[in-house]
This record gives sequence, C-alpha cells and structure tokens, in this order.
Amino acid sequence: MRRTLGKGDAMTSPLYVIGDIHGEIAMLDTALDRIAADGGAGAPMISLGDLVDRGPGSRAVIETLMQGQAAGRDWTVLKGNHDRMFQRYLEDGRVHDARVVSGVDWLNPRLGGDKTLISYGVDADTGRSASLVLEEARAAVPAAHLAFLQGMPLFHQAQGMLFVHAGIAPGVPLADQAEDDLLWIRAPFLEHTGAHPWLVVHGHTALEAPAHCGNRINLDSGAGYGRPLTVAVFEGGHVWMLEDDGRRPLVP
Repeated sequence: MRRTLGKGDAMTSPLYVIGDIHGEIAMLDTALDRIAADGGAGAPMISLGDLVDRGPGSRAVIETLMQGQAAGRDWTVLKGNHDRMFQRYLEDGRVHDARVVSGVDWLNPRLGGDKTLISYGVDADTGRSASLVLEEARAAVPAAHLAFLQGMPLFHQAQGMLFVHAGIAPGVPLADQAEDDLLWIRAPFLEHTGAHPWLVVHGHTALEAPAHCGNRINLDSGAGYGRPLTVAVFEGGHVWMLEDDGRRPLVP
C-alpha cells in the first residue's frame, strides 16, 4: 500500500532525519556534515533515538546533540529504547526491561550498555561489584546528560508525518499510545499494511538498508551493527537518502 504525502503536506523547506546512532560518533559527525552541506547550518534535523549503546562514542553523541541544541540549532532528539535503558540504569540501577524477551540485561554486550559506560570512563566488567559500577556511573555521567535523557520527547509531528523511535499501535489515538509501544513495538506495527493518520517515520528495527513501506519509512540501517548510519531528507512530498555524493530517491 503506497502512502504519499497529500497536497496539504507540501513542504516549504527540507527536513532531515537521522536513524539509530548507537554510539557511532564518527558516523554522526559525517551525517551532520552532509546535512549542513545540503541544507545549510540552520537546517532542521530530527534524530529517531537510540543515541547510545554498542558503539564506542555514546558520551560524545549525547554531547554533540546537546551542544547543537544549546547553540540554537533546530534539532529534535527523540528517545529510543536504549536511551531509556541508560536513563533507568542511572535513576534506579535497573538493568532489565520486560520488553527484552531474551532476558539479557542492559550491560550485556548484545545490548551494549557496557560500551556506553566505557565511553564515560567506567569499567563495566561483569566481574566487578554491580553496586560499585553503578556508583561510578552515577559519578561519571554529568547531571546534564541524565536530564537530557529524561527530557527527550517520545514523538514529533511535522509536515504530515509522525516521527517516533519504534512505531505505533495501529488504530490507537496518539494520546493513548503506550510509551513501551512507542519505544519497543515491532509486530503488529511492522505487519500493518493499512494507512495511518500520518506517514510514520521510525527506526528501532534494524535493516540492511532503509525502506519505504508506503505507510511507514524505516530509517534504522544498522549503525549499531557496523552498517552505515542513514540520513534522509524530506522535501516537496518526496524522500531521499543523503549520501556523500548527494541525494538518492527512496520510494515504496
């Protein structure tokens, strides 16, 4: 089912969207350079969340995005499930999330929380006392970073689109969407072929490459697994991938 932007959705300026970053600071720097080259320093940008875990530069990713916002950049940074796991660890030491069906904890390399703590200079070796690691993490992570995590919005609406980390429960009004679904959902969202009230732009479910599915666009191309970080540009009812050599159309 093809979902295109309607006449009322006509865009007056390009809007740039970055997929799941997962601590890949070098990729983020490249993405921001591409955006500046295509749209200028003041170009609006939306990050779909999962700033942290797996990659080596989670702290630098957070600092870069915080500094951009502080400088007045039109940057919207949405919360991902990994960002919430990091936040909850700092708040109450929680390492398990009920939505992780494997039961693996956040500090396990599969989820990558260990890499996030290492980026703050904290030894996350599993042989160390859990309480000591938590104490060191709370001392190492600036209060401003925790406040940033706590204040990240769950979704953003612009130009006839809904931007969200994981997706939405089909048929549920936006005001009634559960936070867990916005951050974690796969099925039934990924299996839904009908129209949503918006074109939904999301990440969370890593693919080999970004995909336009008609009623939704998935921009998680697997930066957390060593694949490239995707940057998309929406303009005039069309969407492109932004590459080093310019724009490449993304169509259903």
